[in-house]
Amino acid sequence: MFRWVLALGLALVGFSLILAPSVTDFPDLRQIDLDVVDEKPDGECTVRWTDPFEDRERVEPYRCDPDREPILKAPDYDPASGLGWETGFVIAKGPDRGELYSLDEDVPTETGGMRGELSEATAAGGLLLTAVGIAGGGFGALMRASGVNPAAVHRARRLRDAANAVAEDYERALEAVRTAWAPLRRELASVPLESARPGPQTTALVLALQVLVEAGPQARSAAEAGRELSSRLDPLLADAAPARKYQDMLRADRDQRWEAQHAVSELTELVKDTDRQNSAHEFAQASVDLLRRPDPELGAVSAWSDLEARPEKYRSLLAEIAR
Repeated sequence: MFRWVLALGLALVGFSLILAPSVTDFPDLRQIDLDVVDEKPDGECTVRWTDPFEDRERVEPYRCDPDREPILKAPDYDPASGLGWETGFVIAKGPDRGELYSLDEDVPTETGGMRGELSEATAAGGLLLTAVGIAGGGFGALMRASGVNPAAVHRARRLRDAANAVAEDYERALEAVRTAWAPLRRELASVPLESARPGPQTTALVLALQVLVEAGPQARSAAEAGRELSSRLDPLLADAAPARKYQDMLRADRDQRWEAQHAVSELTELVKDTDRQNSAHEFAQASVDLLRRPDPELGAVSAWSDLEARPEKYRSLLAEIAR
């Protein structure tokens, strides 16, 4: 997960650079002194200066710094003439050489300001996510180096639960057949199932058998594989218990840590093998088939019809369960 957090953080930082206002076209400037002829409290001025390139005086509006020292403002700067003082810049190269240049021209407009604010916010979020990704990734690497691997243990536990579930579902389906067959044992000892007298008990038996017939032999195979896999996973999960949390690994002694690391390694390989065999999907599908219960009334007609269509499957399955 942290690698995606890091990737997102780096992407946001890169996007913030795209949003940042461009300053690549900043012109070549030359600093000059300005005589402030007139000045308003908000900084709007009229200034006079000598063009350094054409040696002539020029007068233009300008944006003075309203927060500069009062002694630099008119008339305190030069009481005799009533002029103030400011510094400014003129363009030193190009067709606009000698033109007064205000740095306020590079202050972003409303749209540029919004872009700048968005760029700063994006950069801050990106840097935060990058830091979280690096820190989390480093901590995750430290955990893996120490043998802690919650993801492997969690996947193995889920696989064990699925294996247990299919085994239990199959056993529950078998028990339903045994329960329905018990009161009919004597009657069905001499009469084929398809020739038995329809009734509530016989219908219950046919419905219970239909679940197993519809699930097919793959349900039995999945249940047997689930029981075998669960018996292999249980002791490994017990040994791997400290590997679920970094704190548990620190509290474990040396032998427990070694057993946990060894168990995690075996669990990882075992889960990979079951993934290649698609066992988890087979367990889930078999559980769905075994838990399918037809409606007692509507399903009864279908179950009896299915029994008449393939009686040998029902008879052989009943005989096997009865034994």
